Amino acid sequence: MCFVHNYNCITPLGFDTESNIKALLAEKSGIRFFPKFEVFSDIYLSKIDDEAINTAFLQISDEKHYSRLEKMLLLAICPLLKDIKITEKTALIVSTTKGNIGDLAHATEKELPYLPALAKKIASFIGISSEPIVISNACVSGALALSVAKRLLASKIYNNVLVVAGDEISEFVLSGFQSFQAISSQPCRPYDNHRDGITLGEAAAAMLLSSSANGSKAELLGDSSINDANHISGPSRTGEGLFLSIQKALSQSELQSTQIDIINAHGTATIYNDEMESIAFARAELLHSPVNSYKGYFGHTLGASGLLETLLTIELSLRKKILKSAGFQHLGVSNPLKVASVTTTKDITHFLKTSSGFGGCNTAIIGRITS
Repeated sequence: MCFVHNYNCITPLGFDTESNIKALLAEKSGIRFFPKFEVFSDIYLSKIDDEAINTAFLQISDEKHYSRLEKMLLLAICPLLKDIKITEKTALIVSTTKGNIGDLAHATEKELPYLPALAKKIASFIGISSEPIVISNACVSGALALSVAKRLLASKIYNNVLVVAGDEISEFVLSGFQSFQAISSQPCRPYDNHRDGITLGEAAAAMLLSSSANGSKAELLGDSSINDANHISGPSRTGEGLFLSIQKALSQSELQSTQIDIINAHGTATIYNDEMESIAFARAELLHSPVNSYKGYFGHTLGASGLLETLLTIELSLRKKILKSAGFQHLGVSNPLKVASVTTTKDITHFLKTSSGFGGCNTAIIGRITS
């Protein structure tokens, strides 16, 4: 069994979960217009203020040798440390797609920004002695990290697991998505008929999980990750990988599709991703369930997205809220998804979180609210 006990997040909307929830319920977005960012002009991004990160980090450390991303990760983790009994049976999982890749241009050969080095710095700061596990599998990384945590606890190798995820906006990442012509000219609009691509964002999130139900907020009941091997960047046109992931997660959770109260989807607002998801949800007989995406509030936060969006779904479910999908007005996919156009109140017991990414990777996680 795998139970969620506590979590925290760092986004442009706030440096703790409560601040983010209040902003979301007030329908605030972290997406802003930037006349210039690096070599790019007239672009929408969801970016955390540098000075705010540095000021907040000084409250936990005056060390100078942490990168901007490492500061974000540690700011997400530190509020949880009071709840963690760290032993040799505490695992650390670090999820990121690009890590400190922004440092590559000026790194020396002996100090290249390898992901294991980043993970070991985080582990050392918080006193975890076990070898940290790095999950870097495109945009499913954050959700996949939860699957790995669930399986580690099931194996009884560890008593508790701390999962932390983060990515930042960099010229490298922006250039990559621009090369696919995938960046929106406006704040992204998941599932809308006028959507034209993603908005990039940055965030860090942390979550504490254990095999004990005492004091938990949610339980992860089922998970599955399946690669459809369709294309290096394009999703399967039949939704095969995501459909199979959902199907297997449902089977493991011993639930029927009719028991899913809310789907927090990947919802990137690209033409092909949103259409693929609509096909997968239809094939999985989930068209009755409300669907939302948080990308209209935070942009696509890459390796942080799966973890960030899962913790926000749990917290909003505890408050009996289904958040509207920002930017959505008119359905623009082929299947009649019930995309949340307004924030509503509803008793929520079971949720489905989905993520999809480059290379055909797909992850589905099913959870139960326990508080």
